[in-house]
Amino acid sequence: MKTLAKLPVTIVTGFLGSGKTTLLRHMLDNAQGRRIAVIVNEFGELGIDGEILKHCSIGCTEEEAVGRVYELANGCLCCTVQEEFFPVMRELVARRGDLDHILIETSGLALPKPLVQAFQWPEIRSACTVDAVITVVDSPAVAAGTFAAFPDQVDAQRKLDPNLDHESPLHELFADQLASADLVILNKADLINPEDLARVRLEVAEELPPAVKVIEASNGRLPLDVLIGLGAGSEEHIDSRHSHHDHHHEGEEDDHDHDAFDSISIELPQADESLLLDALTQLVVQHGILRVKGFAAVPNKPMRLLIQGVGTRFDKHFDRQWGAEETRITRLVLIGQELDAALLEAQLRAALSV
Repeated sequence: MKTLAKLPVTIVTGFLGSGKTTLLRHMLDNAQGRRIAVIVNEFGELGIDGEILKHCSIGCTEEEAVGRVYELANGCLCCTVQEEFFPVMRELVARRGDLDHILIETSGLALPKPLVQAFQWPEIRSACTVDAVITVVDSPAVAAGTFAAFPDQVDAQRKLDPNLDHESPLHELFADQLASADLVILNKADLINPEDLARVRLEVAEELPPAVKVIEASNGRLPLDVLIGLGAGSEEHIDSRHSHHDHHHEGEEDDHDHDAFDSISIELPQADESLLLDALTQLVVQHGILRVKGFAAVPNKPMRLLIQGVGTRFDKHFDRQWGAEETRITRLVLIGQELDAALLEAQLRAALSV
């Protein structure tokens, strides 16, 4: 009997108005054939996201979408995991052979950490893994010191939820959303000047482990390869992420286009495996490369080496034999912002002495 791989789950968090639903809609519109189930957490009259998502083009009719978009309407998702979340996940686990990915949009005040910890439960852990926690930041709101586009509505939402500490200032809730992040999106980056955006980036970075990537976006428009397939396994390390609410839940105008991601393809001759991985790691550190994908021809090896990199973490394995008539070359794709293809190729060739 074939063993099914763990179903990857992406958790999207962020305050009301930060752009979570727009990001999810973009991901679904660009699913490229992936079969995706969506869990949407709504809260009272503020909960319109389910209807928005049901009417986006997710590759099926509205009738077919019923049962693929799961809406949890009774408050903070992280506080209802034992009531609604677990049965929904159990149903999705039973259907995981028909799915490629799960997206979960939390409510604006949900604390991601307890939700990620729910993936440590044996029945879920054996079938699913948290591919990444993505925290969407409203850059203009953070620059203004309000942290949310609609601070009054967010504050009213907080006071209505009996599961939340009503005395916690918004900046503590904001910090807790960042504390669980594997990827942070500075959204609406086109709406503030470069100096304010740089200040927001520094403020956000203070709450993050060094390994967490921070990228900029407008309207959530980002390549899908940047958003899924991160393989963070967040449930494995979430307990070490400290948050304020642990005790409750165990110069010059910059014309940079924030939506412009470069995808650079580089071809090289055969390369020593360790030299290549060391060189790629250096490139990631020096140039902020987000993803590395491709394969390598290793001298004296009859099989092709498949390489997948997220940040400085690389996975590799020999996937198949080289064909008898096939040219043994190394072909890599590097994904990031403002990448200089000629410079990156020159550095790789110099490191490999080819």
